Amino acid sequence: MGRNRRITKDDILDAAERVVMKLGATGLSIDAVAQEAGVSKSTVVYDHKSKGALLCALIDRRLTAEQERQEQSILESKDTPHPELFGRIKAAEREIDDVDRAVAMAISASVSHEEALQQQMRDWTKADLAAMAAGPKPDAALLAYLALMGFQCNFFFGFHQWAPEEQARILENIRTMYATYPET
Repeated sequence: MGRNRRITKDDILDAAERVVMKLGATGLSIDAVAQEAGVSKSTVVYDHKSKGALLCALIDRRLTAEQERQEQSILESKDTPHPELFGRIKAAEREIDDVDRAVAMAISASVSHEEALQQQMRDWTKADLAAMAAGPKPDAALLAYLALMGFQCNFFFGFHQWAPEEQARILENIRTMYATYPET
């Protein structure tokens, strides 16, 4: 007789990522995730009461991982003129994968009708803006941050893909934008 495999919350979220990869955010459902994970619908519902809750948990996991990458990059950028900004730029140097892009698209598709998700994104943005304002040259940091966010939105959503050398040049220009912005 076979041993029952224990399904964790991460197993369910891994299955949700695979569903989003295959079917997009609109194809994400409790049934599809249960089938992908090889579990009953009630197993998925136990941890995630609705499709919206499941999507928020999936996005929260990705945002937490991104925040951890940013925090590490900020620590590695402690000797730069504005560690919070330069750390975020350093974090943007990484190559994104198809799962990152699919989750970004899921965020985009869901943000208009999921209040919890809107709040997650507002909180993330508010923290970033506070970090830009708290460092030296806050006006320069804000403008560079906005340029970085525009670059990342284009990149994550697949609107435009730059070659690695072009990407490096753009990120260096954002650093230069901050460094050469006049003090006010």
